[in-house]
Amino acid sequence: MADEAKAEGGGLEFHPMDQFIVEPLFGSGPVAWYTVTNVTLWMALAIVCVVLMFVLGTSRRAVVPSRSQSIAELGYGFIYKMVEDITGKDGLKYFPYIMTLFLFIVFSNFLGLVPTAFTTTSHIAVTALLAMGVFLTVTVLGFVKNGVGFLSLFWVSAAPLAIRPILAVIEIISYFARPISHSIRLAGNMMAGHAVIKVFAGFAAIAAISPFSVLAVTAMYGLEVLVSFIQAYVFTILTCVYLKDALHPHH
Repeated sequence: MADEAKAEGGGLEFHPMDQFIVEPLFGSGPVAWYTVTNVTLWMALAIVCVVLMFVLGTSRRAVVPSRSQSIAELGYGFIYKMVEDITGKDGLKYFPYIMTLFLFIVFSNFLGLVPTAFTTTSHIAVTALLAMGVFLTVTVLGFVKNGVGFLSLFWVSAAPLAIRPILAVIEIISYFARPISHSIRLAGNMMAGHAVIKVFAGFAAIAAISPFSVLAVTAMYGLEVLVSFIQAYVFTILTCVYLKDALHPHH
């Protein structure tokens, strides 16, 4: 997570943002859309972890669950309850999609805490793709389920008639800003936490403050474990809220 700080010219030099550089996994050179990179590797590892826990880990289901089965069932029940509470019974048919989003994000976040790992969810290219997938899915679903009635989502009927057009413009802008805030929130939080850990780790080269640096890194690492789960939860719960709007725009 933290590269060694170098003393040059009487001062410290470390680059906390270097850990987010996308590099080819094999060889060197420019990165094209087809290049296998460190991002590709850690995204694939996140998928492997999901398969290991929720497919292989539950392949031998028993009345007395194993540790992996217990974790899988806990995660399943947690997200299922979230979807049901927010979207209602109608939203449960979309549970597999939401569950997949949560699992991919939470495993990507936690894998990024492994030393020398790459945090894929710190890149806006990854989170923007996830957010745009949610945005397009709920928008298409909204029109398929409600037709032009989906547009009632932007018409605040409870407000005085005179200000409804103004509120409609605000609602439309807010709606199209959803994928931006959805993606930046996740990427920004993951990038900021890892950058701070790198900065604190860089000060470990100074003997006088090295113990404080270690304590700071430990505290930040513990915070990042919590943030990794919370950000996956926030991304998922917002997806449920957007899905609710698509299914019940009149509410």
